[in-house]
Amino acid sequence: MIEWFAWAQVAVAVLGGLLCVGLGLLGRKPTDLSMGATALVELLLLAQFVVAIVAPFTGNNASGSLLEFYTYLVSAILVPVAAAIWALIERSRWSTVILGAACLAVAVMLYRMLQIWTVQGL
Repeated sequence: MIEWFAWAQVAVAVLGGLLCVGLGLLGRKPTDLSMGATALVELLLLAQFVVAIVAPFTGNNASGSLLEFYTYLVSAILVPVAAAIWALIERSRWSTVILGAACLAVAVMLYRMLQIWTVQGL
């Protein structure tokens, strides 16, 4: 895991989450803006998956449990997908709030993944 990239992902997930929650509470149904923010979070998670596979080969090893890290990563990848499917099936203001909640949950999961990768066992 690359620390600056992880922090950038957390920032994007928090901003996307706050945007979607705000739009949902204002009564907006899922639009390209809210779905796009969630898709950006998902795209960054997929990039993180590739980075996490390549990083150990370049000497950037995890200090914590790899099983726990990859469990978090795979789960985080599934959360925005599930929220987007929900938003496409039920097009209501609450679907937009769910997109935001999913992005915020991913931000927390990314922070925990960063902890597992960098500070465990020190």
